Amino acid sequence: MKWKLLILTVLITCSLFGQDKLFTAEEIVINEFIDGTLLTPLDTSTSILTIIIAGSGPTNRDGNQNFLMNNSLKKLAEGLSNQGLASFRYDKRIVKQIRKGKVDKNIMFDDFITDAVSVIDYFKEKHSFSKIYIIGHSQGSLVGMLAAKDKADGFISLAGAGQSIDAVIQEQIEKNMATYTEDSKKVFAILKENKTTTNYPPALASVFDISLQPFMSNWIQYNPTEKIKELNMPILIINGTKDLQVSTAEANLLKEANPKAQIKIIENMNHILFTIEGGTLENSKSYNESFRKINPEVIESIVGFIK
Repeated sequence: MKWKLLILTVLITCSLFGQDKLFTAEEIVINEFIDGTLLTPLDTSTSILTIIIAGSGPTNRDGNQNFLMNNSLKKLAEGLSNQGLASFRYDKRIVKQIRKGKVDKNIMFDDFITDAVSVIDYFKEKHSFSKIYIIGHSQGSLVGMLAAKDKADGFISLAGAGQSIDAVIQEQIEKNMATYTEDSKKVFAILKENKTTTNYPPALASVFDISLQPFMSNWIQYNPTEKIKELNMPILIINGTKDLQVSTAEANLLKEANPKAQIKIIENMNHILFTIEGGTLENSKSYNESFRKINPEVIESIVGFIK
């Protein structure tokens, strides 16, 4: 009798857990640089794919990097797939290189665009999705804009900047390290000419290290407000009021650049899509708190926009 009760309990538990995931998962290798996870809804009435592009740094498909684990992009993907939208999220190429111990020191911002385009092309050739929407988070917003043009059916910017990266960093320096304002302006002027320099204050080494300058020069060439104007497709811009990295002003810049775009400002949402009720300390700690749920308005807004 005890065994029957145990088996029944296990079956009920499995059933309950199964109800949380209304999709199947498949690991896919796009090419030598890109691996990712495709989530396909069990409900096949909608054949729309969302491609999620991660932000800056060595960010993996789940939204984690280095020792910080929050699983924000994994939660986003699962939330969308539970609502009937297929999702594909992938590790940035540098993540795979770090795992293999062979990091390409000459990696460029353009490489991220190439990777995003490769992902779109793969699914257009290998799968029969009726539509493909690009979701770019943070740095991935600009990458997504550039990759989506003439290839995708819609674009969604999550916590994406409206200014070019030099303007964003310059603003942060003026706000937090005002003493180095003029020094940073001189360095950025050099980088815009695709040149490098060692003439910068040691305090700004984390930004202007000589090894980073070619990548930065490449990134600076792209202005988000100019690129979003070129997108002739449905656009949704999402930002949170407690984003410590990208303010809502950046979202408004994107909206002004493309007036046809929809915009959604989510109260108390931070950069990694979590709801923050407290201040900066709680906000910062959340980057390594994988137990948190992402703000439900993100899922609702994206699903409503697409469907």
